[in-house]
Amino acid sequence: MEGMTTTAPTGTAREYWTEAAFTGRLRQVPVPRPGPDEVLIETLASGISPGTESLVHRGEVPSEVAELMRAPHQLGQLPFPVSHGYLNVGTVREGPPELQDRRVFTLTGHRSHVVVPAEACHLLAEEIPTERALLAGVAEVGLNAVWEAQVTLGDRVAVVGAGLIGLVTGLLVSRVSPARIQLVDVDPSRRQAAEQLGLDAVPPEQTEGDHDVVFHTSSSEAGLATALRITGDDGQLVEMSWFGSRAPRVPLGEDFHARRLRVVAAQVGEVAAPKRLRRTRAQRLGTALGLLDERFDLLVTGSSPLERLPEVMNDLASGAEWTRQQLLHVVTYQGEDS
Repeated sequence: MEGMTTTAPTGTAREYWTEAAFTGRLRQVPVPRPGPDEVLIETLASGISPGTESLVHRGEVPSEVAELMRAPHQLGQLPFPVSHGYLNVGTVREGPPELQDRRVFTLTGHRSHVVVPAEACHLLAEEIPTERALLAGVAEVGLNAVWEAQVTLGDRVAVVGAGLIGLVTGLLVSRVSPARIQLVDVDPSRRQAAEQLGLDAVPPEQTEGDHDVVFHTSSSEAGLATALRITGDDGQLVEMSWFGSRAPRVPLGEDFHARRLRVVAAQVGEVAAPKRLRRTRAQRLGTALGLLDERFDLLVTGSSPLERLPEVMNDLASGAEWTRQQLLHVVTYQGEDS
Protein backbone atom coordinates (compact mmCIF):
# COMPACT_ATOMS: atom_id res chain seq x y z
CA MET A 1 0.00 0.00 0.00
CA GLU A 2 1.46 3.33 -1.05
CA GLY A 3 2.45 5.45 1.93
CA MET A 4 1.99 2.54 4.32
CA THR A 5 3.82 2.60 7.63
CA THR A 6 4.26 -0.29 10.01
CA THR A 7 4.94 -1.36 13.55
CA ALA A 8 3.76 -4.81 12.55
CA PRO A 9 4.08 -7.58 15.16
CA THR A 10 5.62 -10.86 14.18
CA GLY A 11 5.12 -14.36 15.55
CA THR A 12 1.91 -16.16 16.43
CA ALA A 13 -1.68 -14.98 16.43
CA ARG A 14 -4.63 -16.58 18.24
CA GLU A 15 -8.05 -17.14 16.68
CA TYR A 16 -11.25 -18.47 18.23
CA TRP A 17 -13.08 -20.99 16.05
CA THR A 18 -16.36 -22.87 16.45
CA GLU A 19 -15.43 -26.33 15.21
CA ALA A 20 -18.80 -28.03 15.80
CA ALA A 21 -21.88 -27.55 17.96
CA PHE A 22 -20.76 -26.68 21.50
CA THR A 23 -17.14 -27.14 20.44
CA GLY A 24 -14.88 -24.10 20.31
CA ARG A 25 -11.11 -23.90 20.41
CA LEU A 26 -8.24 -21.49 19.91
CA ARG A 27 -6.01 -21.88 16.89
CA GLN A 28 -2.41 -20.70 16.83
CA VAL A 29 -1.60 -19.23 13.42
CA PRO A 30 1.05 -16.91 11.97
CA VAL A 31 0.23 -13.23 12.29
CA PRO A 32 -1.70 -12.44 9.08
CA ARG A 33 -0.17 -10.08 6.55
CA PRO A 34 -2.21 -7.26 4.97
CA GLY A 35 -2.45 -6.92 1.23
CA PRO A 36 -2.91 -3.76 -0.83
CA ASP A 37 -5.44 -1.37 0.71
CA GLU A 38 -5.67 -3.51 3.86
CA VAL A 39 -4.56 -2.95 7.46
CA LEU A 40 -3.28 -5.18 10.22
CA ILE A 41 -4.98 -4.63 13.58
CA GLU A 42 -3.81 -5.91 16.95
CA THR A 43 -6.90 -6.55 19.07
CA LEU A 44 -7.36 -4.76 22.39
CA ALA A 45 -10.75 -6.28 23.20
CA SER A 46 -13.65 -8.02 21.51
CA GLY A 47 -17.23 -8.38 22.61
CA ILE A 48 -19.67 -11.28 22.59
CA SER A 49 -23.06 -10.59 21.06
CA PRO A 50 -24.83 -13.24 23.15
CA GLY A 51 -27.90 -13.96 21.03
CA THR A 52 -26.32 -14.48 17.63
CA GLU A 53 -23.06 -16.01 18.85
CA SER A 54 -24.84 -18.47 21.14
CA LEU A 55 -27.01 -19.53 18.21
CA VAL A 56 -23.89 -20.06 16.09
CA HIS A 57 -22.22 -22.01 18.91
CA ARG A 58 -25.24 -24.32 19.20
CA GLY A 59 -25.14 -25.01 15.46
CA GLU A 60 -28.59 -23.51 14.82
CA VAL A 61 -27.78 -21.62 11.62
CA PRO A 62 -29.94 -23.00 8.80
CA SER A 63 -27.89 -23.96 5.76
CA GLU A 64 -30.33 -22.05 3.54
CA VAL A 65 -29.27 -18.70 5.04
CA ALA A 66 -25.68 -19.46 6.02
CA GLU A 67 -24.26 -17.12 3.39
CA LEU A 68 -26.75 -14.36 4.13
CA MET A 69 -26.04 -14.49 7.87
CA ARG A 70 -22.24 -14.54 7.70
CA ALA A 71 -20.41 -11.94 9.76
CA PRO A 72 -18.75 -9.22 7.63
CA HIS A 73 -15.17 -10.46 8.18
CA GLN A 74 -15.62 -14.02 9.43
CA LEU A 75 -13.18 -16.79 8.61
CA GLY A 76 -14.53 -20.14 7.48
CA GLN A 77 -18.16 -20.87 6.71
CA LEU A 78 -21.34 -21.18 8.73
CA PRO A 79 -22.37 -23.36 10.42
CA PHE A 80 -18.76 -24.52 11.04
CA PRO A 81 -15.87 -24.50 11.23
CA VAL A 82 -16.12 -20.75 11.53
CA SER A 83 -14.43 -17.84 13.28
CA HIS A 84 -17.47 -15.62 13.83
CA GLY A 85 -18.09 -12.37 15.70
CA TYR A 86 -18.40 -8.67 14.88
CA LEU A 87 -17.42 -6.54 17.88
CA ASN A 88 -13.71 -5.70 17.90
CA VAL A 89 -11.56 -2.76 18.97
CA GLY A 90 -7.86 -2.81 18.23
CA THR A 91 -4.81 -0.79 17.29
CA VAL A 92 -3.66 -0.48 13.69
CA ARG A 93 -0.14 -1.87 13.46
CA GLU A 94 0.30 -1.76 9.71
CA GLY A 95 -1.51 0.57 7.39
CA PRO A 96 -1.72 4.12 6.05
CA PRO A 97 -0.18 6.92 8.15
CA GLU A 98 -3.55 8.37 9.17
CA LEU A 99 -4.47 5.06 10.82
CA GLN A 100 -1.09 4.06 12.19
CA ASP A 101 -1.23 3.21 15.92
CA ARG A 102 -4.81 4.52 16.15
CA ARG A 103 -7.65 2.67 17.85
CA VAL A 104 -10.36 1.50 15.48
CA PHE A 105 -13.62 -0.40 15.66
CA THR A 106 -14.19 -3.13 13.08
CA LEU A 107 -16.85 -5.75 12.51
CA THR A 108 -14.44 -8.58 13.25
CA GLY A 109 -14.44 -11.24 15.91
CA HIS A 110 -12.33 -12.93 18.54
CA ARG A 111 -8.87 -12.93 17.01
CA SER A 112 -5.70 -11.40 18.41
CA HIS A 113 -4.80 -9.98 14.99
CA VAL A 114 -7.12 -9.19 12.11
CA VAL A 115 -6.68 -7.98 8.56
CA VAL A 116 -9.46 -5.93 6.96
CA PRO A 117 -9.76 -3.33 4.21
CA ALA A 118 -8.67 0.10 5.43
CA GLU A 119 -12.12 1.44 4.56
CA ALA A 120 -13.67 -0.99 7.08
CA CYS A 121 -11.96 0.78 10.02
CA HIS A 122 -13.85 3.31 12.13
CA LEU A 123 -11.51 5.63 14.01
CA LEU A 124 -12.28 6.10 17.69
CA ALA A 125 -12.08 9.44 19.45
CA GLU A 126 -9.64 9.47 22.37
CA GLU A 127 -12.40 10.07 24.89
CA ILE A 128 -14.46 6.97 24.05
CA PRO A 129 -13.51 3.97 26.22
CA THR A 130 -12.53 0.79 24.38
CA GLU A 131 -15.27 -1.29 26.04
CA ARG A 132 -18.00 1.21 25.17
CA ALA A 133 -16.82 1.32 21.57
CA LEU A 134 -17.41 -2.44 21.30
CA LEU A 135 -21.13 -1.68 21.43
CA ALA A 136 -21.04 0.08 18.06
CA GLY A 137 -21.99 -3.13 16.25
CA VAL A 138 -24.93 -3.70 18.60
CA ALA A 139 -26.06 -0.08 18.31
CA GLU A 140 -26.00 -0.50 14.53
CA VAL A 141 -28.57 -3.29 14.88
CA GLY A 142 -30.79 -1.08 17.03
CA LEU A 143 -30.37 1.94 14.77
CA ASN A 144 -31.35 -0.08 11.72
CA ALA A 145 -34.54 -1.20 13.46
CA VAL A 146 -35.38 2.36 14.50
CA TRP A 147 -34.88 3.49 10.92
CA GLU A 148 -37.07 0.63 9.70
CA ALA A 149 -39.87 1.60 12.08
CA GLN A 150 -39.50 5.33 11.38
CA VAL A 151 -40.11 6.11 15.05
CA THR A 152 -40.89 9.78 15.52
CA LEU A 153 -41.74 12.42 18.13
CA GLY A 154 -44.60 11.53 20.44
CA ASP A 155 -44.75 7.84 19.55
CA ARG A 156 -45.67 5.23 22.14
CA VAL A 157 -42.96 2.58 21.95
CA ALA A 158 -42.27 -0.74 23.66
CA VAL A 159 -39.26 -3.03 23.51
CA VAL A 160 -40.04 -6.64 24.45
CA GLY A 161 -36.89 -8.30 25.81
CA ALA A 162 -34.41 -6.39 27.97
CA GLY A 163 -31.30 -8.22 26.87
CA LEU A 164 -28.36 -6.50 25.22
CA ILE A 165 -30.12 -5.77 21.91
CA GLY A 166 -33.32 -4.67 23.65
CA LEU A 167 -31.59 -2.32 26.07
CA VAL A 168 -29.45 -0.75 23.35
CA THR A 169 -32.55 -0.27 21.19
CA GLY A 170 -34.36 1.30 24.14
CA LEU A 171 -31.52 3.75 24.73
CA LEU A 172 -31.53 4.77 21.07
CA VAL A 173 -35.30 5.19 20.94
CA SER A 174 -35.17 7.38 24.06
CA ARG A 175 -33.16 9.95 22.06
CA VAL A 176 -36.08 10.39 19.65
CA SER A 177 -38.30 11.85 22.44
CA PRO A 178 -41.19 9.39 22.31
CA ALA A 179 -44.28 10.08 24.39
CA ARG A 180 -43.61 6.81 26.18
CA ILE A 181 -41.11 3.99 26.01
CA GLN A 182 -41.41 0.78 28.02
CA LEU A 183 -38.96 -2.10 28.33
CA VAL A 184 -40.92 -5.32 28.83
CA ASP A 185 -39.30 -8.39 30.38
CA VAL A 186 -40.32 -11.28 32.65
CA ASP A 187 -36.96 -11.20 34.48
CA PRO A 188 -36.83 -8.75 37.42
CA SER A 189 -33.04 -8.41 37.12
CA ARG A 190 -33.35 -7.36 33.48
CA ARG A 191 -36.02 -4.84 34.40
CA GLN A 192 -33.69 -3.51 37.08
CA ALA A 193 -30.93 -3.13 34.47
CA ALA A 194 -33.32 -1.09 32.33
CA GLU A 195 -34.27 1.13 35.27
CA GLN A 196 -30.59 1.79 35.99
CA LEU A 197 -30.32 3.10 32.44
CA GLY A 198 -33.18 5.51 33.07
CA LEU A 199 -35.72 3.44 31.13
CA ASP A 200 -39.19 2.49 32.36
CA ALA A 201 -39.43 -1.29 32.72
CA VAL A 202 -42.49 -3.43 33.40
CA PRO A 203 -43.46 -7.12 33.38
CA PRO A 204 -45.64 -8.24 30.44
CA GLU A 205 -48.88 -8.12 32.40
CA GLN A 206 -48.37 -4.46 33.33
CA THR A 207 -47.53 -2.96 29.96
CA GLU A 208 -49.87 -0.76 27.98
CA GLY A 209 -51.63 -2.07 24.87
CA ASP A 210 -51.71 0.93 22.57
CA HIS A 211 -48.15 1.17 21.26
CA ASP A 212 -47.45 2.70 17.87
CA VAL A 213 -44.30 0.60 17.50
CA VAL A 214 -43.14 -2.51 19.34
CA PHE A 215 -39.62 -3.91 18.94
CA HIS A 216 -39.34 -7.62 19.73
CA THR A 217 -35.88 -8.82 20.83
CA SER A 218 -36.52 -11.72 23.24
CA SER A 219 -36.09 -14.62 20.75
CA SER A 220 -38.96 -16.43 22.48
CA GLU A 221 -42.46 -17.45 21.46
CA ALA A 222 -43.90 -15.94 24.63
CA GLY A 223 -42.16 -12.63 23.95
CA LEU A 224 -43.45 -12.57 20.38
CA ALA A 225 -47.00 -13.23 21.58
CA THR A 226 -46.66 -10.38 24.10
CA ALA A 227 -45.31 -8.07 21.39
CA LEU A 228 -48.31 -8.77 19.14
CA ARG A 229 -50.73 -8.29 22.03
CA ILE A 230 -49.43 -4.87 23.02
CA THR A 231 -49.10 -3.46 19.50
CA GLY A 232 -51.90 -0.95 19.04
CA ASP A 233 -54.45 -1.16 16.24
CA ASP A 234 -52.81 -0.30 12.91
CA GLY A 235 -49.48 -0.46 14.75
CA GLN A 236 -46.18 -1.98 13.73
CA LEU A 237 -44.18 -4.82 15.28
CA VAL A 238 -40.50 -4.84 14.31
CA GLU A 239 -39.06 -8.34 14.69
CA MET A 240 -35.38 -8.13 15.67
CA SER A 241 -34.93 -11.68 17.02
CA TRP A 242 -33.16 -14.27 14.92
CA PHE A 243 -34.62 -17.71 15.70
CA GLY A 244 -32.13 -19.59 13.53
CA SER A 245 -33.34 -23.11 12.78
CA ARG A 246 -36.20 -22.84 15.28
CA ALA A 247 -39.74 -22.29 13.94
CA PRO A 248 -41.68 -20.32 16.56
CA ARG A 249 -45.46 -20.43 16.70
CA VAL A 250 -46.88 -17.01 15.88
CA PRO A 251 -50.41 -16.19 17.14
CA LEU A 252 -51.97 -14.77 13.99
CA GLY A 253 -55.52 -15.83 14.85
CA GLU A 254 -58.16 -14.06 16.93
CA ASP A 255 -57.95 -10.31 16.24
CA PHE A 256 -54.62 -10.08 14.37
CA HIS A 257 -56.21 -9.26 11.01
CA ALA A 258 -59.07 -7.22 12.44
CA ARG A 259 -56.53 -4.96 14.17
CA ARG A 260 -54.54 -4.56 10.93
CA LEU A 261 -51.18 -5.20 12.58
CA ARG A 262 -47.96 -5.08 10.56
CA VAL A 263 -44.93 -7.30 11.26
CA VAL A 264 -41.67 -5.99 9.80
CA ALA A 265 -38.29 -7.74 9.63
CA ALA A 266 -35.20 -5.77 10.66
CA GLN A 267 -32.10 -7.54 9.38
CA VAL A 268 -28.85 -5.63 9.65
CA GLY A 269 -27.31 -7.09 6.49
CA GLU A 270 -28.95 -4.26 4.53
CA VAL A 271 -29.66 -0.68 5.48
CA ALA A 272 -33.31 -0.22 6.49
CA ALA A 273 -35.52 0.38 3.46
CA PRO A 274 -36.51 3.98 4.35
CA LYS A 275 -32.80 4.99 4.31
CA ARG A 276 -31.28 2.53 1.85
CA LEU A 277 -30.87 4.92 -1.07
CA ARG A 278 -29.22 7.60 1.08
CA ARG A 279 -27.04 5.71 3.58
CA THR A 280 -24.30 3.14 3.13
CA ARG A 281 -23.66 0.45 5.71
CA ALA A 282 -20.42 2.21 6.66
CA GLN A 283 -22.32 5.45 7.25
CA ARG A 284 -24.87 3.59 9.36
CA LEU A 285 -22.14 2.11 11.55
CA GLY A 286 -20.43 5.48 11.89
CA THR A 287 -23.73 7.00 13.01
CA ALA A 288 -24.25 4.23 15.57
CA LEU A 289 -20.75 4.77 16.96
CA GLY A 290 -21.47 8.46 17.41
CA LEU A 291 -24.63 7.70 19.42
CA LEU A 292 -22.78 5.84 22.21
CA ASP A 293 -22.94 8.03 25.32
CA GLU A 294 -21.94 7.34 28.93
CA ARG A 295 -25.11 5.34 29.63
CA PHE A 296 -23.85 2.54 27.44
CA ASP A 297 -20.98 1.85 29.88
CA LEU A 298 -23.51 0.18 32.20
CA LEU A 299 -24.09 -2.52 29.59
CA VAL A 300 -20.57 -3.94 30.09
CA THR A 301 -21.16 -6.64 32.69
CA GLY A 302 -18.12 -8.91 32.66
CA SER A 303 -14.88 -9.92 31.02
CA SER A 304 -12.63 -12.93 30.61
CA PRO A 305 -9.42 -13.66 28.67
CA LEU A 306 -9.46 -15.12 25.18
CA GLU A 307 -8.06 -18.38 26.56
CA ARG A 308 -11.31 -18.98 28.44
CA LEU A 309 -13.60 -18.25 25.50
CA PRO A 310 -14.39 -21.92 24.64
CA GLU A 311 -15.87 -22.53 28.11
CA VAL A 312 -17.51 -19.08 28.24
CA MET A 313 -19.29 -19.75 24.94
CA ASN A 314 -20.45 -23.15 26.19
CA ASP A 315 -21.94 -21.48 29.26
CA LEU A 316 -23.61 -18.72 27.26
CA ALA A 317 -25.05 -21.13 24.70
CA SER A 318 -26.40 -23.50 27.37
CA GLY A 319 -27.79 -20.75 29.61
CA ALA A 320 -25.57 -21.35 32.63
CA GLU A 321 -26.72 -19.49 35.73
CA TRP A 322 -23.89 -16.93 35.81
CA THR A 323 -24.53 -15.88 32.21
CA ARG A 324 -28.11 -14.76 32.89
CA GLN A 325 -26.84 -11.48 34.28
CA GLN A 326 -24.48 -10.86 31.37
CA LEU A 327 -25.19 -8.19 28.77
CA LEU A 328 -21.95 -7.33 26.96
CA HIS A 329 -19.24 -9.80 27.94
CA VAL A 330 -15.80 -8.51 26.96
CA VAL A 331 -12.97 -10.75 25.78
CA THR A 332 -9.53 -9.49 26.80
CA TYR A 333 -6.20 -10.22 25.12
CA GLN A 334 -3.64 -9.89 27.91
CA GLY A 335 -4.07 -13.42 29.26
CA GLU A 336 -5.85 -12.42 32.46
CA ASP A 337 -9.14 -10.92 33.53
CA SER A 338 -9.43 -7.15 33.62
